[in-house]
Amino acid sequence: MNLPNKLTFARIVLIPVFVIVFYLDVIPYNYLISAIIFFAAACTDFLDGYIARKQHLVTNLGKFLDPIADKVLVSTALILLLTVPEVLNVLFFKDCGTILAGVCVAVILARELIVSGFRMVAAERHLVLAADIFGKIKTTVSDATIVVLLVSASFLGIAAGPIAAAIGMIGLVLSAVLTVFSGVNYLVKNRKVLKEEEN
Repeated sequence: MNLPNKLTFARIVLIPVFVIVFYLDVIPYNYLISAIIFFAAACTDFLDGYIARKQHLVTNLGKFLDPIADKVLVSTALILLLTVPEVLNVLFFKDCGTILAGVCVAVILARELIVSGFRMVAAERHLVLAADIFGKIKTTVSDATIVVLLVSASFLGIAAGPIAAAIGMIGLVLSAVLTVFSGVNYLVKNRKVLKEEEN
């Protein structure tokens, strides 16, 4: 197994660790520690792809596991954050933060499922669909948003905590908007996938 694939496996292994630490409130700053774990896992997403392309180590296993690991990591983090309403209902988001966050998470998860199904159809037709810049921007904003929300959850008792959480909520809304835009752009750009094959 080459280095990029090892990094992908490391990201997958970190997911249950992230979940355990997130809920392990018997230790101080468990949300902060879970943010560090998430950030480390997200960094492996950048590193495995970079190393694989740079050193020509792209494999079918990597193509299969990398997007799955990334989607499971982000989806898990977003779903876990919905279980902590106090970090969502802050400042001007009070009383509607949880609902807004739930809608944003639903939109993000729906986009990922649609694009995954789209790629399955493309694979059956032996079409290679390259990732675009909008998808990468969406991923970066989503990862940064999750880190900010996780860190803020550990500091809600001081003034900076709610402010950081509100910034994270704005980031979550932006992530949902970018998710829709990048998803539509991806489908339109690759609409040939859905064209019926000529007999």
